[in-house]
Amino acid sequence: MGKHEHRLEHGADLADAARAALEAAGEQWTPMRANVFETLNGFGRPATAYDVADALSRTEGRRVAPNSIYRILDLFVTTNLAQRIETANAYVVNAHPACRHDCMFLVCDGCGKTTHIDDDVLTARVRSTAIAAGFTPVRPVIEVQGRCAACADN
Repeated sequence: MGKHEHRLEHGADLADAARAALEAAGEQWTPMRANVFETLNGFGRPATAYDVADALSRTEGRRVAPNSIYRILDLFVTTNLAQRIETANAYVVNAHPACRHDCMFLVCDGCGKTTHIDDDVLTARVRSTAIAAGFTPVRPVIEVQGRCAACADN
């Protein structure tokens, strides 16, 4: 099997799950954090802190500093509300914030769409290979760049 089974949250359920995960980590679900989460989720693709800051600046009618967004996004990654796409220096909302595990991303070079895949067998092997080499893994990052089916056809 090797696939991790879990419930993917959507809409209000996702926001509720994110809030619960953040509060369980001892953090507050502030209006600004809620707005950042909702904005990041609205992109439907990886978004940078600047993307989120620009979108929030437009909706709030005031300038939102990217540094503030970076701090919130870092908190979201630490508390499993978001995941960082390293190759793009961008973030995506975690659709299952109550479930903590390693995952991999398929990143389309054409449209930027990022597909999240859970495969605990593969990520366990990456961790065990690192350990066998005398290395202590903290957070394996597996990203595969290529073209999604829609872009491959064009």
